[in-house]
Amino acid sequence: MDITPLSDRLAVAPQIRPQDLGDVAAAGFVGIVNNRPDGEAPDQPSSFELETAARRHGLRYWHIPIVPGEMMEQHVRELAAALEQADGPLLAFCRTGNRSATLFKAAQALS
Repeated sequence: MDITPLSDRLAVAPQIRPQDLGDVAAAGFVGIVNNRPDGEAPDQPSSFELETAARRHGLRYWHIPIVPGEMMEQHVRELAAALEQADGPLLAFCRTGNRSATLFKAAQALS
């Protein structure tokens, strides 16, 4: 898993899979943020599969799907709220990690 820390509150990664979530929890993350819409690629796990696996590992789960190039203020506010609600660091992901990083930068601007 290729994880890039952006702050002490958030790191980003490319697509993660249900089988990765034990390692995510062991790395000290308290939750994940899925920034991919379901069905974006035929081989990606569904939000339901990821949420089920996350909860099995004691992780909180947020689904803030962003279509590439269509980030809206609502998405920014949802990530800001997730960061506020979390009692530790989150791991956000999308296909490459870029959408998640861009969303985090926008959420920081709200603070």
